[in-house]
Amino acid sequence: QVQLDESGGGSVQAGGSLRLSCAPSGRTFSIYAMGWFRQAPGKEREFVARVKWNGGSTDYADSVKGRFTISRDNAKNTVYLQMNSLKPEDTAVYYCGADIGYSGSYYSSKKYAYWGQGTQVTVSS
Repeated sequence: QVQLDESGGGSVQAGGSLRLSCAPSGRTFSIYAMGWFRQAPGKEREFVARVKWNGGSTDYADSVKGRFTISRDNAKNTVYLQMNSLKPEDTAVYYCGADIGYSGSYYSSKKYAYWGQGTQVTVSS
């Protein structure tokens, strides 16, 4: 089992910044990658970014490229999502997920076995 503890989020005006954190615990040695997804009301959960636990390579959704940065600090066992130049359409509940090697595409939520509790991000115009 892997537990994910999220923090950060909140309300900000368009153009502002927020940083989300996700701290995995438990069987963290099983983690292959960590991802951030978001879900707006009435919409499906969508991929935002992911980082491989070893090596640190990253992938981003086109909608956030150049504005969001995912990183991990293995010493602190924490993954971050730095969100800059926020837009109202970024408003959603953000979830971190742990990929422990399930088959599938990294941008599919089905690949992630464990999820955090979610944190609300609201961007006003």
